[in-house]
Amino acid sequence: MANVTITVPEGLKREMKKRKATNWSLVARKAFEEAIRQEEMATAAEAIDKLRTSSKTPGWSGAEEIRKWRDASKSS
Repeated sequence: MANVTITVPEGLKREMKKRKATNWSLVARKAFEEAIRQEEMATAAEAIDKLRTSSKTPGWSGAEEIRKWRDASKSS
């Protein structure tokens, strides 16, 4: 594994030292992983929105299309 150095305020460092049972490396690693996961999800959501916008067909409505098919199957 690689090492990463972070800077924290002195007060936070004092509080961290009081909690010797906490694995601060694990806490930091999980926070980094969560931040990356959230950024990836935001990027994916943007891509989905762009795809949704670019694939819209003017004048087409899914709800209207479903009604047409339902009406056609009732009259058969």
